[in-house]
Formats: sequence, structure tokens, C-alpha cells
Amino acid sequence: MNESWMDHGKCVGKSPNIFFPSSGMGVDRARKICQECVVQEACLEYALCNRIKHGVWGGRSERERRRLLRQAAA
Repeated sequence: MNESWMDHGKCVGKSPNIFFPSSGMGVDRARKICQECVVQEACLEYALCNRIKHGVWGGRSERERRRLLRQAAA
């Protein structure tokens, strides 16, 4: 999968700790950055296709991505 979209994310240059939070408040902080990102869909697709279990990707938490994968399998 071509990952050149990563160079255009709003997360570039930001601390990875923002996107791998230890609390729900941290997830909200990451989501706000993702909401304005032009590569949000590609980021989410990457996380789903690669079954990434940790962090906020494409504005979705770990739990939300698991739910999306279950729905897609059904």
C-alpha cells in the first residue's frame, strides 16, 4: 500500500503521544486534529487494513476501529 499520504497529515511534526493517549481526554485531543486533516480517510483505511490495534488513526479510537471491522465482517 502506498503510504505517501502520511506526509500530508495534520499529525506530521506533532508528538506521537497525542495519538497514543492513555485516557479518553487524549482521544478527544487527537480527534480534533484529525477532523481537519485532508488524509483522514486514507489514515483510517490504513489502520483498518493493517489491523493496527493501538492509537487514534483517521480520527477513530481503537474501540471504534474494532467496531468498524466487526460491522464490515458481518
